[in-house]
Amino acid sequence: MALLVEKTTSGREYKVKDMSQADFGRLELELAEVEMPGLMACRTEFGPSQPFKGARITGSLHMTIQTAVLIETLTALGAEVRWCSCNIFSTQDHAAAAIARDATLLIHEGVKAEEIYEKTGVLPDPASTDNVEFQLVLTIIRDGLKSDPKKYRKMKDRLVGVSEETTTGVKRLYQMQANGTLLFPAINVNDSVTKSKFDNLYGCRHSLPDGLMRATDVMIAGKALMEGLQVLTLEDVVSEADIFVTTTGNKDIIMVDHMRKMKNNAIVCNIGHFDNEIDMHGLETFPGVKRITIKPQTDRWVIAQLELWNEKASGKYEKKVYVLPKHLDEKVAALHLGKLGARLTKLTKDQSDYISIPVEGPYKPAHYRY
Repeated sequence: MALLVEKTTSGREYKVKDMSQADFGRLELELAEVEMPGLMACRTEFGPSQPFKGARITGSLHMTIQTAVLIETLTALGAEVRWCSCNIFSTQDHAAAAIARDATLLIHEGVKAEEIYEKTGVLPDPASTDNVEFQLVLTIIRDGLKSDPKKYRKMKDRLVGVSEETTTGVKRLYQMQANGTLLFPAINVNDSVTKSKFDNLYGCRHSLPDGLMRATDVMIAGKALMEGLQVLTLEDVVSEADIFVTTTGNKDIIMVDHMRKMKNNAIVCNIGHFDNEIDMHGLETFPGVKRITIKPQTDRWVIAQLELWNEKASGKYEKKVYVLPKHLDEKVAALHLGKLGARLTKLTKDQSDYISIPVEGPYKPAHYRY
C-alpha cells in the first residue's frame, strides 16, 4: 500500500478525494469564519507580527470546514502547516480540497518501531491489522525505516511540543508521562474552560444531531409527534420533570399527591384561564407543609427535609464546612442517572486499570472510571 500524493502548481503536496470541490469549500469557509470570531481575532492581533514564522505545525483532526479555518489561521500567523484527517468518516471533502489548493501522529509509533528494528531487525507488518487506517500508518513507518532507520528519532528531537484536545488523547498523554514514554512537552487543551464548557457540551450537542441526519437522513423533528415533543401522562413524568405548566382551563390537573412526588425545586405554574388547575387547597392543608413567599405570586413550598435535618440530634455535624459525604454524592449520582434511564456497566479490574491515570496538576491521583 503506497501513499500517493499530488502537487499543486506551487509545489504544495496533497491527497484529497476531489479537488473540483475547492470552490465550494472556499465559499463555506468564508461563512464559517463569521462563526469563529476567536480565530479571526487572532489573525487580526497576531498576523502582522508572524509569531509562528519558522514553525512547522502538523495536525490530525477532523478535516471539516471549521478545522480549515484553524489551519488557515495558523498559516496566517506564519506557520508551515501539514495536516491529516483523524477520521475518514468525518472528513468534508470540499474542506480538504479548499485547504489543499489554497493554503504527526506517526512520531511516537515510529520511534518505537525504530528501536525494535534496531534490536531485532523486524519491520512493522501492515498485514498484522485489519484496520485500514492503521495499515496505512504501519506502511508509512515501514517505508521510512527502510530509507532511514533513525528518521523518527531525528524528527522527535526537532519537536517543540504537542497540544491535545480530546479526552482520550489527554488520558493517553498522562499515561505516557507516568510510564516515562512521553517524548515531548504536551499541553492539555481538553480541560481548559473554554474547551470543556463550550465544545464538550454545546459542540457535541450541535454536531450529534447533524451527524445523525447526515448519516441516516432521519427526520429528528418528527420523532414522537410532528412538533418533536413526547406526549405522556403527568404520572409518567411527575418525578422526573423540572417545570410543570398547566394550560388546560380545566380543574384539578396537578394535585397534591403529584406534587409530593416531584423533584426538589420543581416549578409548578398555571397559564390556563382559571386558577383551579393546581390543587392549592390540598397543598396548603398538607401536614407539615411550609410556605415561603419569595415575591408576589412566587412561593416555595417545603414538604421534605434532608441530611442535616435527619442528623440534627446525632452530633454528626459540628459548626464546620463539610464536603458532601461520598456515599451521598454517589447516591445522588445513581438516583439522577437512574431517573434519566441510564444503566451503568461495572468495569472489570482490568478495564478500570486500563484507563486509570495517576497524575498531578489539574487532576488528583485517582482512578477515573466511566
